[in-house]
Amino acid sequence: MHPHSAAIVAAVRACCGTRFRAQGRLPGVGLDCVGVALIAAAEAGLTVDLPPYALGSDHEVRLDAIIRGIGCIAVVDPHPGDLLVLAPGPRRRHLAIVVPGGIVHAHAGLGRVVEGPCDPAWAVVAMWRFPEQE
Repeated sequence: MHPHSAAIVAAVRACCGTRFRAQGRLPGVGLDCVGVALIAAAEAGLTVDLPPYALGSDHEVRLDAIIRGIGCIAVVDPHPGDLLVLAPGPRRRHLAIVVPGGIVHAHAGLGRVVEGPCDPAWAVVAMWRFPEQE
């Protein structure tokens, strides 16, 4: 478990209710799934600067490289505060943060950031732990 897992969980839970907005980065104003993941990363002590992105099509390898590039460690048993890469459909990727009892993510269909169980139809593609910062 990450030493800042409680702070990561609290930070992403505070985003719940924020409306969904593609490329959104402002809690309370608009977030997408990457925006939620960046808030979690910041609580873990990371500063990540991303260019505009896409989570579908042929960007799967690039997403994996970005996550590895910021120092995240692949895990097989996720704990609160960890990052999930999900596949809600073919050639689509979605990010979520593990919280006790479920996940927090920006749900485009509901139009907001939500906490709840992971949709059982979504495949878990990868599980990551943020690196510990000194």
